[in-house]
Amino acid sequence: VQLQASGGGLVQAGGSLRLSCAASGRTFSNYAAGWFRQVPGKEREFVAAISWTGRNIYYADSVKGRFTISRDNARITVYLQMNSPKPEDTAVYYCAASESYGSIWYGNEYPYWGQGTLVTVSS
Repeated sequence: VQLQASGGGLVQAGGSLRLSCAASGRTFSNYAAGWFRQVPGKEREFVAAISWTGRNIYYADSVKGRFTISRDNARITVYLQMNSPKPEDTAVYYCAASESYGSIWYGNEYPYWGQGTLVTVSS
């Protein structure tokens, strides 16, 4: 499956931004999907994940209550709604897809990755 992330940009702290991840190539509705982020010089960090059914959703503690992951299997797209972002949310955000039914909060569960989209949150 191929993934294309978009929607990044500059946003003020306290504002909102929505990232999109469009999938192609296979039946994306059978895949779990996740968002991860990385700051230069730091390790990749889990942000949010959603099971292929959409029933199981996981968030990193740092974004819980502010970010929302969702998916539209008809449009084969996964979204990350970022509300009240903080400067520490500044990073390159990556979407990923996995056939795993297990620990989808682990980056190692994901064989398919998009190219990343930069989010910069100004204070």
